[in-house]
Amino acid sequence: MARGAQVAWRAREFVDRSARQSPARLALFVFGGVIALGTALLSTPWATASGERAHVVDALFTATSASTVTGLVVVPTGEYWSGFGLVVILLAIKVGGLGVMTLASLLGMAVSRRIGLTQRLLVSSETKTTRLGEVGSLVRTVIVTSTALELAISLILLPRFLMYDEGWGEAAWHALFYGISAFNNAGFVPTPEGLSPFVSDWWVLLPIIVGVFVGSLGFPVILNVARNLREPRRWNLHSKLTITTSVALVVAGSILVAAFEWTNPGTFKPLDTSATVLASLFAGVMPRSGGFSTVDISQMHEGTWLVNDALMFVGGGSASTAGGIKVTTLAVMLLAIVAEARGDRDVEAYGRRIPREALQVAIAVSLVSATFVLIASLLLLAMTGWTLDVVLFEVISAFATCGLSTGVTGDLPTAAKYVLSVLMFIGRTGTMTLAAALALRNRRRVIRLPEERPIIG
Repeated sequence: MARGAQVAWRAREFVDRSARQSPARLALFVFGGVIALGTALLSTPWATASGERAHVVDALFTATSASTVTGLVVVPTGEYWSGFGLVVILLAIKVGGLGVMTLASLLGMAVSRRIGLTQRLLVSSETKTTRLGEVGSLVRTVIVTSTALELAISLILLPRFLMYDEGWGEAAWHALFYGISAFNNAGFVPTPEGLSPFVSDWWVLLPIIVGVFVGSLGFPVILNVARNLREPRRWNLHSKLTITTSVALVVAGSILVAAFEWTNPGTFKPLDTSATVLASLFAGVMPRSGGFSTVDISQMHEGTWLVNDALMFVGGGSASTAGGIKVTTLAVMLLAIVAEARGDRDVEAYGRRIPREALQVAIAVSLVSATFVLIASLLLLAMTGWTLDVVLFEVISAFATCGLSTGVTGDLPTAAKYVLSVLMFIGRTGTMTLAAALALRNRRRVIRLPEERPIIG
């Protein structure tokens, strides 16, 4: 017992020291541990419907996809996994959506009734909160808001599923699964046919659309909007940029998808006007990182794939359940282009000046993300022999933790599954978080070199 207590004390000291020195690196280790645990559970015989052990690579891919709230699958979720396996996947989605360090802080609060400095540092690193004093309220908002919205979606879906002649137990399970999967932008479905039977059903799809959109805004935005719900003028710059850019992307995405697919006999043409509008709105929201689909993605035009590539690469809000480079990254770069075109010295928005450091981070995030996508695309082209449009769609979907697929994910060779697993991990933890975790030290220079401007363009 004494030895066990000593080991626990040393482990706690190691965690505290690691958290102070490099919270990002510790976050990566913990997140990797969650994926490893999910892989181990899904590798057990009782996790599959057949009772046979799943291949390690399939268990790893599924655990990574669930923990990173991606939604890409290499085996049919509703057919291949047993009830136990589906519960493991759902729990992984919930943990991945909350964030590992947020969940750890919740457990700490339950035990000690407070959040220590180490936990505040970790959650601050994960949720992009600059004020440590806000961490406690942010954690409470995360758990209360996410759970409330998940239950709200489930309660709205429950009576509709009952109308489809599902029993109470089956309807409740499907409603809960879709509620959690939607808010966390996971894209997992508990049935083989997914949402295809509900392509024209506003009652089923609209709550999922709202859940995905709100989940993609990010917890800092939810906290700020909740505090100033009746006074939008008091929303901070981050909230305003996130909401306005997100709405613009949804509108633009829906219109472009409708324009490309309206007469496509494989997707929208068989639908009536109401169903087409719903399908277009659904298809405009899901590339934000939702990952659900009501039509066959493989039947879409290549132009629609390209639109989805762009929307998936941007993703959702910072510290949200969505992936991508984040909408604020896009917004800052667009504002910088406008400022440069006007000849303005400063980048401004909503009466505020955006610091140059924010633009530098936005550029770094975009370029590093594009580099990861490029490398992974080259690897998959060499491993699969597929065309670039198909490979690029799968790679961006994995990196942006979206989950949309042209239907080829199940045919990936083993090596390609590992590549996409790593890409999903990088996409969820964040390229800048990964860079900070791998950095050996912070570089500080007292002496600055003379300035000289190179020719650009």
